[in-house]
Amino acid sequence: MVSLQSLNTFGVKASCDELITVTSVAQLQELCLASQESTIILGGGSNTLFVNSPSTVWYIDIKGKEVIKEREDAILLRIGAGEDWHELVTYCIEQNWGGIENLALIPGKCGAGPIQNIGAYGVEIQHVLQSVSVVERSTGNRLEFHVTELGLGYRHSFFKGEWKDKYIIDSIVMRLTKDGHHEIKSHYGAIQNTLTEMDVKSPTIHDIYTAVVKIRSSKLPDPKEIGNGGSFFKNPIIPIGQYQKLLVKYPEMPSYPIDDVTVKVPAGWLIDRAGWKGKQVGNVGSYAKQALVIVNHGGADGTEVLNYSKQIQESIMDLYGINLQREINVI
Repeated sequence: MVSLQSLNTFGVKASCDELITVTSVAQLQELCLASQESTIILGGGSNTLFVNSPSTVWYIDIKGKEVIKEREDAILLRIGAGEDWHELVTYCIEQNWGGIENLALIPGKCGAGPIQNIGAYGVEIQHVLQSVSVVERSTGNRLEFHVTELGLGYRHSFFKGEWKDKYIIDSIVMRLTKDGHHEIKSHYGAIQNTLTEMDVKSPTIHDIYTAVVKIRSSKLPDPKEIGNGGSFFKNPIIPIGQYQKLLVKYPEMPSYPIDDVTVKVPAGWLIDRAGWKGKQVGNVGSYAKQALVIVNHGGADGTEVLNYSKQIQESIMDLYGINLQREINVI
């Protein structure tokens, strides 16, 4: 048995019979051709909760950064699926490449970005993503999909739906700005207040990056210090009619418009007001600074974390009639 405890940010005890580290596309293709058995694909382990022990795990560690096309105002950058996401964001800021500065300090590997359509502070990876290179599990063939073919939505893609277990991402291509950076987004969430505190009036991409790191560091726990998987639940999208009814009882309930008929409600606000923020049951609890994050205080297994999350879901349904959906992938 091989321990997976250090490969999941929750830090729960888990193991597998065989762990294979994949460092190249060729190796990945060979593995797909040689094995048709069910395997678990693991990247940074930041969005994964192990409840059961899988037989075989392929740990994707394909590295590399390559500028494949360049103009005066933009570049196309190919990144290996095994590159650390935050390290990539930092690298791009150092090169003065813009577009992903709002996505700083999101844990995980680059290959997981499109699967989850990672997003924060008004930006999602789909805003800069150009294409994704994959290996088909049943044939070992390498394919490339344009961003428009991926079915990207809020924390969703075809990789989580009809393509689940069909393809393995080996690299992604993003279009990043080189000059001007006219698409800087500084008015979402706490960014503007933080920029004001920093005495920044005309923010650069480096300023946005610095502000986001400050915000996330102040309210989100470091997995190296306390086990967690980041945001455990998605922000629910509900009909405007339901939201207006809830406002009668909860007039301070915030929302963000999605379209003419739906709004997004912050899951963290719902969980906080339901009394879960800072609460602990056994070895598991809700982080004291951000109710959306479930933490492992030490010694918890995956089942304990999952059961705690179900209690939160039941509480939110009872109070608000809202069904919270997990953002975390349960294995």
